[in-house]
Amino acid sequence: MPDDDEELRERVLAWYAEHARDLPWRHPTASPWAVLVSELMLQQTPVARVLPVYERWLERWPTPAALADAAPGDAVRAWGRLGYPRRALRLHAAAVEIVERYDGRVPGRYEDLLSLPGVGDYTAAAVASFAFRGRHVVLDTNVRRVLARVRAGVPAPGTAVTRAERAAATALLPEDAETAATWAVATMEVGAVVCRATAPRCEDCPVAALCRWRAAGYPAPTGPARRTQAWHGTDRQCRGRLLAALRDSPGPVHRSVLAGAWPAAEQRERCLGSLVADGLLVPVADDVYALP
Repeated sequence: MPDDDEELRERVLAWYAEHARDLPWRHPTASPWAVLVSELMLQQTPVARVLPVYERWLERWPTPAALADAAPGDAVRAWGRLGYPRRALRLHAAAVEIVERYDGRVPGRYEDLLSLPGVGDYTAAAVASFAFRGRHVVLDTNVRRVLARVRAGVPAPGTAVTRAERAAATALLPEDAETAATWAVATMEVGAVVCRATAPRCEDCPVAALCRWRAAGYPAPTGPARRTQAWHGTDRQCRGRLLAALRDSPGPVHRSVLAGAWPAAEQRERCLGSLVADGLLVPVADDVYALP
């Protein structure tokens, strides 16, 4: 359906040219390092929460070398409450790799990016596309949802990217690299602000007339419902409380302070052990812990 593909591309690109959000990592002056930082921070975290942390981070560590010179614990502390704090350690490890292997410059090749700690297929493709204007298939949750609805007529994609899904996305990719890079971020933007997971704004969608899911009457998902992730009382919440106690302290913290952060002893000890195993905390003396 080449004509349909062309219309889809034209509509999305025209919409993006008029409605794109003004985000700092999209500015022409944003460095490849700034783009990489943004992509790691934006994983499973909303833009509004990322923006202030991102800005402070780049003020403090404007280059990979600046972060590589810092202690990993400084990165964990600066990560604040973005969640999934292992991303901070991975970003620090990536900075060290960039300094040691790439002379302090973020590599532009997808394969090189993929070799960095914490960088998977999506992030490597996104940085190669957005920072270096390469031609890559960029499949985040938002892009996958847009293509699932418009092309496959289903409300949401599966949990993992399939070969057929990647082939369909590749077929839609513009031949020109610069246009392909814009297409990647444009489809992402449509999914983020219009074709949302819940309460999609179909009346504002640039490709509503081409959407097979809409044409079919918005059929509901089939198969088992996706389980929502609990938070209150979970190990994730416990780990967050323990880590916050270390972040908010100017130095090492005794186990007794951690007991005040989370009173359930058995769960606290289990989570304390997992934080040490993940490298987010280090024991520095008997019953005393610090950031790495």
